[in-house]
Amino acid sequence: MARYDDLPYRTCVGIMLFNERGLVFIGRRAGIEQVDDQHVWQMPQGGVDPGEDTWLAAKRELYEETSIRSVEKLAEVSDWLIYDIPRTVAGRAWKGRYRGQRQKWYAMRFTGKDNEIDVANPGDGHKPEFIAWRWEPMQNLTRLIVPFKRPVYERVVKEFTSLSGG
Repeated sequence: MARYDDLPYRTCVGIMLFNERGLVFIGRRAGIEQVDDQHVWQMPQGGVDPGEDTWLAAKRELYEETSIRSVEKLAEVSDWLIYDIPRTVAGRAWKGRYRGQRQKWYAMRFTGKDNEIDVANPGDGHKPEFIAWRWEPMQNLTRLIVPFKRPVYERVVKEFTSLSGG
């Protein structure tokens, strides 16, 4: 296995999904990135396939994790946001191939009804990544995420605050 410092970043997208009340979708993870029982929530995110447009990847990942298709694009963060995973997790996450993620973040408005959301049976038959979900005020997001992703979430919240109405 390559040394941690020599590992590349995985290219990904992240989605801040707003409902009509300005609340943000979060899902409760059940996975290897979990470091404790309190920081188990996150917004949808996932890998970008080689050559794939990041906006299309964001819509695909949202569908594969939540079954949601009813969205409209609101904004995107112009920069790529990067985080490192803890060395203690690096050997287990993504088969030890990456040291963290390089993410393009999008804000979307959910235009459907809550019954469209199905994290237990996500789109295209993908394995569920979330075991629960809820709508949460944006200002609560950074305290619910695993600490190593917190700087990225702080930046995403800052970038998209005006979209929440608060």
